[in-house]
Amino acid sequence: MSKVYDLIILGAGPAGLAAGLYGGRYKLDTLIIEKGIDGGQIAITDEIENYPGQIVGEEESGPSLIARMTEQAKRFGCERVSANIEKAELEGDIKRFTDTKGNVYESRAAIIATGAHPRPIGCKNEKEFVGKGISFCATCDANFYEGFEVYVVGGGDSAVEEAIYLTKFARKVTIIHRRNELRAAKSIQEKAFKNDKIAFMWDSVVEEVKGDDILESMIVKNVKTGELTEVKADPDDGMFGLFGFIGLLPNTELFAESGLEMEGGYLVTDPDMKTKFKGVFAAGDVRVKSLRQVVTAAADGAIAASQVEHFIANNS
Repeated sequence: MSKVYDLIILGAGPAGLAAGLYGGRYKLDTLIIEKGIDGGQIAITDEIENYPGQIVGEEESGPSLIARMTEQAKRFGCERVSANIEKAELEGDIKRFTDTKGNVYESRAAIIATGAHPRPIGCKNEKEFVGKGISFCATCDANFYEGFEVYVVGGGDSAVEEAIYLTKFARKVTIIHRRNELRAAKSIQEKAFKNDKIAFMWDSVVEEVKGDDILESMIVKNVKTGELTEVKADPDDGMFGLFGFIGLLPNTELFAESGLEMEGGYLVTDPDMKTKFKGVFAAGDVRVKSLRQVVTAAADGAIAASQVEHFIANNS
């Protein structure tokens, strides 16, 4: 018979790690299961300015913040395993999770903190050029475009922040946005507008990408006039980079047939992070919420873990 944990947490992003930290402090026998690297979206973020305690000019990187969160969770006794869960049984008193290797993990309560992933740009031929000119991670791939031209699709905080980061590598960065003004926070916008290496293509979307095994050109459409413009790589470069930052999609495929309530693919919870199943909670970007930030994810994780402690105490 496999060990039965008090709490299993799916995902090691800010929500999952905060839940692990609080679970450990509550003396819950806690296991975090993560199929990739710890941190989720934060692991690929260059600078974090809006997390409490960050000093202007001394901003912390995503990876360093996550490393400290991970160490905190471990210090309070939280275990972690690397596994890709392919089956989740949530309705019974014992929650069961089976990974792709057939290993089974069981617990009395569970917190789903699987996060979200970047939304595709949505242009023709996109899949063919992912990793060959198209990227969704500036921190991961910026160095490949040292001295090249780069385009960023999006107008929110992430898009503008990553565009600013990319100017450290690219000789020019153009932000392509479907509206005529940015949606990013004013403080972030100001930095972009002051950066001489950043240009803008307003009211525009990428319709199609082209190239011979590498991104060489793209068709950009003006959404107001319908005009199509072909953007070609500089002949001396032979290629350019295209980064997409137009939002996220929830990582809830595992729960598609679980019976959990969802809206737009996101898990529905009450303010205490409870789902419709007893002992099953959700935290962070994976759930329906108005603001997806590191600080709100961490808060979700803390709330969820506190509710697990109450749940187990009342069901012993």
